[in-house]
Amino acid sequence: MKSLLRHILILSFMVVSTAMADTIPFTQAAFDRLQHEGKPVLVGIHADWCPTCRAQAPIIASLLKQKDYQGITLLRVDFDNQKDVVRSFHVIQQSTLIVFKGGKEVGRSLGDTSPESIENLLRKAL
Repeated sequence: MKSLLRHILILSFMVVSTAMADTIPFTQAAFDRLQHEGKPVLVGIHADWCPTCRAQAPIIASLLKQKDYQGITLLRVDFDNQKDVVRSFHVIQQSTLIVFKGGKEVGRSLGDTSPESIENLLRKAL
């Protein structure tokens, strides 16, 4: 039983690690450039220790690989180390997702781990 649990934990870690590998760390310059170009953007306020953030990661990664959502750029804000950025988005908690379209915020969610509602949020950016 311990062996099975260990394998499940290792696989879970691999899924989360792979999902997060496709993100771009948030920089103001990258955000400004994407906004200026009118590109769809998903800003994810993330903390590595957050179980909700870890649950969101593979869902977001899977959605962004789908043809409809491949044009959305995910910029990941480190909740613990980018407090100025967190405040600039008026965020008080990790696991916040914010979508932008045409340079304007068009939706946000907090603590959402439902694939359907995260997909609905991403649609707002298109």
